[in-house]
Amino acid sequence: MGLYRRGTTYWFTVTYDGRRIQESLQTDNKKLAEKVYAKKLVDIVEGHHFEATAARTTTFDEMVERYLSKHAHSRDGYTKKPLLDFFGGMMLSQITTPLVADYQDERLEEVKEATVYQELSLLRRMFNVARKRWKWVRENPVSDGDLSFSVGSRNARDRWLTVEEEQTLLQEATNPAWLKPLLVTALHTGMRRGEILALTWKDVDFPKRLVRVERSKNGEKRSIPLSQTLRDALTGIKVRDISGKVFPVAVRSLRVAFAEALEKAEITNFHFHDLRHTVATRLVQNGVDLYRVQKLLGHKNIAMTQRYAHHYPESLRSSVEVLDACYKSATLRERCN
Repeated sequence: MGLYRRGTTYWFTVTYDGRRIQESLQTDNKKLAEKVYAKKLVDIVEGHHFEATAARTTTFDEMVERYLSKHAHSRDGYTKKPLLDFFGGMMLSQITTPLVADYQDERLEEVKEATVYQELSLLRRMFNVARKRWKWVRENPVSDGDLSFSVGSRNARDRWLTVEEEQTLLQEATNPAWLKPLLVTALHTGMRRGEILALTWKDVDFPKRLVRVERSKNGEKRSIPLSQTLRDALTGIKVRDISGKVFPVAVRSLRVAFAEALEKAEITNFHFHDLRHTVATRLVQNGVDLYRVQKLLGHKNIAMTQRYAHHYPESLRSSVEVLDACYKSATLRERCN
C-alpha cells in the first residue's frame, strides 16, 4: 500500500520477506514523510528495521531465558543472577556500553575480577547470539565500545569530576527536583547508587550529623559524617514519601535523569559510579589518609583504596623531609666533633 495519510498523520504499510510492517511516520508534512519513508525502506531492506524493533520490545530477561535454554554453559545458571539483578526488566535497546561499564565498576568493588570477567563473558556471548542469530540487536554493548574487558584491568577506569564540571552538573540537575540532592548525596558520601536509593530518613541522623548505610554491597554497615552541604540539601527536601525513602526513585528513572543532566552540562565519558571515584580522588588529593578513605567509602580492603594513592604525591614529601632532618642532625654532630 506504501505511503498514505490517516487523519492528519502520514503512515506507511509494506510487506517484506513475508512480514507486514505498518507504522506511523509521526508527521503531517508530506515532504518530510516521504524522506522518512524512503529511509525506512532502506532500513527494512538492510534488516536494520527489524533489529531496532526487536531491541525496543525484547527484555533482557527474555534474552537470558532463550539463550540459556539453547546455549548454556555449566556455570551460566549461577552467573546470570547478578546480571539479572542489574539489567532485569530493561529492554535490550536500553543496555549500552556505559551502562555495562557501570555494572563492571560496581561488581569490581564486591567480587574478584575473575568473577566479573566470567559475568561479562556471559553477557557478551548472549548479545553475540542475539545479534548474529536472532537479529534482535545491531551492536554488542560489551564488545563494541571502549569497555575494558580483560582480567587484570581491575578498576582501570580513573574518571572523576573537576570542580568546574561538578558546578555545571549541579546547575543543570534541576529536573526532576530530586536529582540535585541525590547527586549532592553521592558527592558528599561516596555511597554507591544502590545504597543511595535504599537510604531512608531513619538512616539520616541530623542531631549526630551522620548518614548510616544499613545495607552495604559488601554486607557491612558504616556511618558517614554529614557535611553541612549535604545537610542543607537533605533538609531542603520538604515532601517525604510514604515509603520512608529519601529518594523513592527507580533505577531506570535515575539513569534517564542523570544522562540528561550530563548532556546539558556537556560532560562526556562519565558514569554514575564515577561520582564515587570523584569523592575518593578529592579526599586523597587533599591529604586524607587512605585508611580513612577506605572506611568512608566502605571498601572491603585497603587494596581497593590504594589505587587512589597516585593522586597525592605530596603525601610522600613529609617522608623525604625526615631525611633532611637526619642529614642536618648528622652534619651538626660532625661539626661539633
